[in-house]
Amino acid sequence: MTTTHFGYQSVEETEKAKHVRGVFDSVAPRYDLMNDLMSMGLHRAWKAFTVLVANLQEGHRVLDIAGGTGDLALAFSKKVGKSGCVVHTDINEAMLRTGRDRLLDAGVVLPTLVCDAEKLPFPSNHFDLVSVAFGLRNMTHKDIALAEMNRVLKPGGKLLVLEFSKVAPPLEKAYDWYSFNVLPQLGKLVAGDDASYRYLAESIRMHPGQEELKTLMKSSGFGHVDYHNLTGGLVALHVGVKC
Repeated sequence: MTTTHFGYQSVEETEKAKHVRGVFDSVAPRYDLMNDLMSMGLHRAWKAFTVLVANLQEGHRVLDIAGGTGDLALAFSKKVGKSGCVVHTDINEAMLRTGRDRLLDAGVVLPTLVCDAEKLPFPSNHFDLVSVAFGLRNMTHKDIALAEMNRVLKPGGKLLVLEFSKVAPPLEKAYDWYSFNVLPQLGKLVAGDDASYRYLAESIRMHPGQEELKTLMKSSGFGHVDYHNLTGGLVALHVGVKC
């Protein structure tokens, strides 16, 4: 039996996706509200910076992985125009449905499909940009997922990974207290689910730090990788370029 981590627990590799799906099935209805409360609105600035770094042009093809409620997909669609294409995907159907409805409410119709980042159903050398925001840490085999993202990118294309990372040492104690005391209680009050938000806090600690993720991206085929620390390293935006 091969095991992997689900937060601080050990679970069978084949079972992790099911556990993660359960978390996001639970939080989907209040996901956007909780993001605003948890980050005090900062997630909007992090995503805006990601869109800026993407530097999309009219006609570009974009794949948004773990696109959830559609924040980035919506922003990207405005940049690529009618001649471009943004594909909005997530492994979790409840999250994807919430995102699709939100996009439709904004008058935007995008290709939307459930898919596993470790087995992307797209041709090689197809997209100008691949993005994954706050989703990589939940994937069972991050190396396989990153290699797949590399495969579907055109040569010279970019991968943007926006994810919680290792916070600067002076902030660690306060951040840990907030994550394990305030966050679950906030989840219980707003979403009626403290366990899922406890998992989210744990999953952040189990995710590779800035340098480790940079190394992992390079070993997955990206020729150049850099990262930007945001809000004292609370979040990092990794940028990988396919050779």
